[in-house]
Amino acid sequence: MINLNFYFTIGFFLCVLIAMILYAWIFSRKGKDKDLTLDPKFIWFCSICTHTYINTREETISVCPRCGSYNKK
Repeated sequence: MINLNFYFTIGFFLCVLIAMILYAWIFSRKGKDKDLTLDPKFIWFCSICTHTYINTREETISVCPRCGSYNKK
């Protein structure tokens, strides 16, 4: 029979459990990392206050969130 210390055994199993959880977390995150891209048609530039902003609505005229002026593509 193998004689093991109780605290050593508990510590060993906790380290193995933490290592397995860390391994699963690291390799499950690889599939979730996505390349975020923004279509240039959603980037607007205000001609009055020179503020660059994003408007995801497909419109020909947009209102600047900073100064409230109307901008045309």
